[in-house]
Amino acid sequence: MIKEQFSERRDPRTESLEADLVVVGGGLAGVCTAITAAREGVKVILVQDRPMLGGNSSSEIRLWILGATSHMGNNNRWAREGGLVDEILVENMWRNPEGNPVIFDTVLLEKVWKEPNIRLLLNTVVYETTKSSPNVIARVTAFCSQNSTRYILSAPFFCDASGDGIVAFQAGAAFRMGAETADEFGEPFAPTKEYGELLGHSLYFYSKDTGVPVKFVAPAYALDHISEIPRYRRLTAREHGCQLWWIEYGGRLDTVHDTEKIKWELWRVIYGVWDYIKNSGEFPEAETLTLEWVGMIPGKRESRRFEGDYMLTQHDIVHQRTHDDAVAFGGWSIDLHPADGVFSEKPACNQWHAKGVYQVPYRCLYSRNIDNLFFAGRIISASHVAFGSSRVMATGAYTGQASAMAAVHCLQKQLQPRDLVAPVHMKALQTALQRRGQHIPGVPMKDSEDLVQSATIRASSEYVLQQLPPSTAGSISLADAAAQMLPLPAGPMPAVKVWATASEDTTLTVELRTTSRNTHHTPDVTLQTLQVPLKKGAQEVSLNFSETLPNDGYVFICFMKNPAITLADSDLRVTGILSVFNKTNPAVSNFGKQEPPEGIGMEAFEFWCPGRRPGGRNIAMELGQGIVFPAGNIRNGTDRPVTAPNAWLASPEDKAPAITFQWNSPQHIREVTVAFDNDFDHPMESVLMGHPERAMPFCVQSFSLHDGQGNELASVTDNHETLKRLVFEAPVSTDALELRIHAMHGKVPPGLFAVRCYA
Repeated sequence: MIKEQFSERRDPRTESLEADLVVVGGGLAGVCTAITAAREGVKVILVQDRPMLGGNSSSEIRLWILGATSHMGNNNRWAREGGLVDEILVENMWRNPEGNPVIFDTVLLEKVWKEPNIRLLLNTVVYETTKSSPNVIARVTAFCSQNSTRYILSAPFFCDASGDGIVAFQAGAAFRMGAETADEFGEPFAPTKEYGELLGHSLYFYSKDTGVPVKFVAPAYALDHISEIPRYRRLTAREHGCQLWWIEYGGRLDTVHDTEKIKWELWRVIYGVWDYIKNSGEFPEAETLTLEWVGMIPGKRESRRFEGDYMLTQHDIVHQRTHDDAVAFGGWSIDLHPADGVFSEKPACNQWHAKGVYQVPYRCLYSRNIDNLFFAGRIISASHVAFGSSRVMATGAYTGQASAMAAVHCLQKQLQPRDLVAPVHMKALQTALQRRGQHIPGVPMKDSEDLVQSATIRASSEYVLQQLPPSTAGSISLADAAAQMLPLPAGPMPAVKVWATASEDTTLTVELRTTSRNTHHTPDVTLQTLQVPLKKGAQEVSLNFSETLPNDGYVFICFMKNPAITLADSDLRVTGILSVFNKTNPAVSNFGKQEPPEGIGMEAFEFWCPGRRPGGRNIAMELGQGIVFPAGNIRNGTDRPVTAPNAWLASPEDKAPAITFQWNSPQHIREVTVAFDNDFDHPMESVLMGHPERAMPFCVQSFSLHDGQGNELASVTDNHETLKRLVFEAPVSTDALELRIHAMHGKVPPGLFAVRCYA
């Protein structure tokens, strides 16, 4: 029994905790920051003000995770983010292809729970930041409402991943809120005051069909007149969740301090919308529907942005500028919304895409005036226009991974964040990120500690793609233009043979295209056009090009729109070989061709995007020159298709596909890392949008490792991961290592991207 008399004052129970890194904010960016650092041996405290992890991706808000892939609706091929955020999405796909947000919560919680170096504080709000000097944070103070405990958290480094930047703000870090004028950074797309300076919040709802009639009585605070929402005629009875992202409000208010006010207005809208769907009589199909869930907290888009030593701008995104300190990438469109949100007469968003992905420099990820403060997520150093792209969750998580690894290096080498910009430190940081799967566009991995770099490599076979054989029954209609992407070397364009069927005498127009820069996959350069007459019926068509390919890279054999023609398709799927289509995807402002108005600084180009499996099959064709997938790709430093497939593939006829690494003397190997093809073109949306697959067909399902005498060192029978690290309890001494592939997840040529060995 506890019994106390009157006390003039009582303080809450207080715990003082110390760590190497304190991460504030448990959204996807904060989670990726904390786990990345913890796996490198850093003691981390992760502070989250909600009862679960994930932020906008959690079951509290239920927004799908997206980044550079943009629902496969842009020209950013093989652009899903790598490293830890890829690991999370791949695991969610394996466990949760239905897109259940509650299951996704468990995936994130388990990832954190499994890390012994993380102390997780849920329901804990940071409310005070204390500095040891004007430019150095000493500690933050937080309070947990559930256990009535105050926490004093000290560390040499802090990462603010809180979305609103609570630590950075209280520490006095330079920040911005609102839009820059067009002339500050020369950004033509900077919005006017009329359009508004901030993006608003959104709330989502889920509906459920009960099978019996359901009545709905709207609460008194519901919006009375749905016509106040100019876009109300877009409503349907079956749309729900983040498909209704455009139910947005708050861009004219203070999106930090007015959040509760914004939430109430969004509740008014949500229940007014549902009242309209249920009771207007315009949606008889809604008779048996009920509200299953309505968000309790809004999903925030924009508030503060903090200044680093560099500020990302529109020009970095549009022109794919390169940076010596690149550590991450983005690729979502520059996506700005009218500040009046759902009450605006303007379109719900103003999305303009770049031709390819862009680098994010490390200088955007730390404060320019607080010496021990990193940023992750949407608060990184970017202009309002660039923020329109960098704000999305997968990009934010990717920056978190980079900030975490930077903190690790600062701790190990007793450096400050700014010191890592020096070339010798930046090279080490980039390599450390790449070892953990972080793709950095334009920066191939050059790892001097990788023993594979000094080995002689032999493969049981090397696949040579000569033909995408026709399927027995399938075809691709040219009701929309279609293209086959092929990785070819510079030199004469080889002949190609396809199989076409025409419903009438007509002409097949074929364009041979390539890209204007090797930084993107937009087919914006036409090298040659062929006009091929077709007779009614089925026929074999030979395409003989006279042009010379100027560079190594992907070419696009484009079969232009003609509804009278179908082409034979192929059952064969191959790493780095892809068909794309000049269709539309209005969800990401893809209308077949981007035609921006004059003066906004965006480029005009066509969209050529793949179809989702089980669609998106390759165009059947015979190649006059085989495409080789050599064993040497295993160590070329790029673990995904970029300007080439970058994979070793064995022949499909190879009954025992294997790759061997031979050294002149015994090596002492403690760790082997294998990089598999988990289809980086697939966005793997985390919630709401279901997927037909649990595992990607190009991924190795089972494999084994053997030493030079054939002894088995490791066997994996149930792999679905992109990166598999095998760490031996004691170093293995051997002059050879053999990796044997036993099974793939799909009917594809067996192979992988990389094998790396470390002493």
